[in-house]
Amino acid sequence: MPLLAVAALGPDRPGVVAALTRVLLARSGNLEDASMHQLSGQFAMTLVVDVPAGADAVRAELEPVGRQHELLISVREVSAQEQQPAAESFVVSVHGADRPGIVHRVAEAIADAGGNITDLSTRLAGGLYVLVAEIDLAADPAPLTRALAEIGGELGVDAHLRPAESDLL
Repeated sequence: MPLLAVAALGPDRPGVVAALTRVLLARSGNLEDASMHQLSGQFAMTLVVDVPAGADAVRAELEPVGRQHELLISVREVSAQEQQPAAESFVVSVHGADRPGIVHRVAEAIADAGGNITDLSTRLAGGLYVLVAEIDLAADPAPLTRALAEIGGELGVDAHLRPAESDLL
């Protein structure tokens, strides 16, 4: 069966997840991976689903749900995950005053170190900006630790790298 990536974005309201998954279940789809969030009143969801129907059929059946709930919906086939080099999981955390460029600078440092961001969230809590990223890193973490310290000094934030606790991921 093909794996499909289904993404939906639109106004958050009750019943959106139920409406989308109803279509996938009717097509005998099995959710293999899912991420759903509410961001400033907007619903954002990405699913990987194992479903007998192809992308075109699923897209056509999700179209009325998208219209009803004012969602932008994308459906595409994805290949089975390629074998990645052995990597360790780490957590990057940044705390401080909000300012433009934090996400870019941290993401760039992670990429430059050969890391892959597997989950990223940010929040503005009062005057405190918080970024938490889970990453996989197959290289020595020391260069990334140094880069984060440099970014923290330049932007006036605390930026740290620590090993992920596998039971919490």
